[in-house]
Amino acid sequence: MTISTPAIPAATVQRVQTLRETLREHNYAYYVLDDPRIPDSEYDRLMRELEQLEAQYPDLIRADSPTQRVGAEPLSEFIQVTHDVPMLSLGNVFNDEELTAFDQRTRERLAQTAAIDYIAEPKLDGLAVSLRYEAGELVRAATRGDGTVGEDITHNVRTISSVPLRLRGEHQPRLLEVRGEVIMPKAGFQQLNAHARQHQEKTFANPRNAAAGSLRQLDPRITATRPLDMYCYALGLVEGTDLIFTTHEQTLQQLAAWGLKINPEIKQVNGVQGCLDYYHTIGNKRNALAYDIDGVVYKVNRLAWQTDLGFVSRAPRWAIAHKFPAQEELSEILAVEFQVGRTGALTPVARLKPTLVAGVIVSNATLHNMDEVQRKDIRIGDTVIIRRA
Repeated sequence: MTISTPAIPAATVQRVQTLRETLREHNYAYYVLDDPRIPDSEYDRLMRELEQLEAQYPDLIRADSPTQRVGAEPLSEFIQVTHDVPMLSLGNVFNDEELTAFDQRTRERLAQTAAIDYIAEPKLDGLAVSLRYEAGELVRAATRGDGTVGEDITHNVRTISSVPLRLRGEHQPRLLEVRGEVIMPKAGFQQLNAHARQHQEKTFANPRNAAAGSLRQLDPRITATRPLDMYCYALGLVEGTDLIFTTHEQTLQQLAAWGLKINPEIKQVNGVQGCLDYYHTIGNKRNALAYDIDGVVYKVNRLAWQTDLGFVSRAPRWAIAHKFPAQEELSEILAVEFQVGRTGALTPVARLKPTLVAGVIVSNATLHNMDEVQRKDIRIGDTVIIRRA
């Protein structure tokens, strides 16, 4: 359906429509096919442009816009699951100023002048999953899907050793629904790809794709061979317990007591400066972590304040993701040259259009050998994704 509003420039109307169509296609590739076509940083830029245009021209906002929903439709091969409590995504900030503005808005909505306590945690680069326990037993695991309806992946999640099939400890609830992230650690990812290359099978582009592909296997015996892990980070629903929680930190401590894995890097911080200190500390140790992260998540610690702050259409007002500078960007191959090594071996090297990646200008990339060039069908003029390791 063509959008038409007389007071809005025609070029703007067309740009909004183009952005929506482009984002829908990338949503489909990323969430449904598990085959991302562009880096996350490029997707974020397109989404922010659309958000800004819709904010400038509110009459253009439509219920089916990518800005008004969480994800995409699940595949039909899996049984669909309706979440009792929606699994929402998070808004993003990309610099200190945007984080400061988020903190200020939060304190203003709460009528608080003093610094607020936040729970800070690494933003894991995996797949969001919901676990449902009844009478202490794992009865269902589901993907986030579109936030309201996901896919039943219980048979695959049961193969993950870090996910308890039965809760432990006291005060177990009659019903517990907990959210977390399924990841593939870096070492396991490298081993998986090495095995695939050895058997001339398709390799995965990154640990997130490997984790997503592993969870979407119809045969759990395949998933059981994949080195998956899961960290839990939030309660979705809890019924039938005498426990009363007043802070997010308390809920995490109780999840750990029930045998669920919690990320050891999670920390309570005070105010925006505490958030920034944590962000820089985690950023400095990012490459040493056993898993990929792409930022930090901050959540208001006091649960009553979370309730007071509520939600917008896509995300809670009481939480925000602080993204790291992109480690993946699009570039163009300008030329291919050959370097002679000490042993006389020739190594093809791509000369790239200079591109800023994670704060560094990248203009060269090794292509390893001619077999790799032929396998990937690399040609001058190709648009490529470059990733700073």
